[in-house]
Amino acid sequence: MTSIRPFFAQLIAAVAVVACVIVFASASAQDAPPKAAQDQEAPRKVVHVTAERFAFSPSEIVVDEGTLLEIQLRSDDTNHGFRIKGTSTNVVIPKRGRGAMSVTFDATTPGRYAFECSKMCGAGHAMMKGSIVVKPRQAAAQAQKEGAR
Repeated sequence: MTSIRPFFAQLIAAVAVVACVIVFASASAQDAPPKAAQDQEAPRKVVHVTAERFAFSPSEIVVDEGTLLEIQLRSDDTNHGFRIKGTSTNVVIPKRGRGAMSVTFDATTPGRYAFECSKMCGAGHAMMKGSIVVKPRQAAAQAQKEGAR
């Protein structure tokens, strides 16, 4: 009879572990976003930006709220920096002929986000500025309606 007790104790412990796993798995499944939301990726936009002679071209990038923006950067002269203020984005753009750099910006909140050259590149360095404009979803939908008329 004493050999049966350890068996039942192990069986009860195993059942308890399985029950805990099932409870945690179902709780995690309830917290997950619906399948349709997982399948929908944020719209992507790729913009090519050139740094040269103390300017970024284009110096203003406009996207709709919810867009995942990829900025492909290249220089037509020397090394430059690219920093989006208020974010962790801060990269060096290699000088002409030495490649390019790519950064992403998740445009989740409407507003204006300043970017600038973050590497001293000459006398006009302080003029190397631009902005990313994130339009609210309502404004983007309204612009599409007006364009369709």
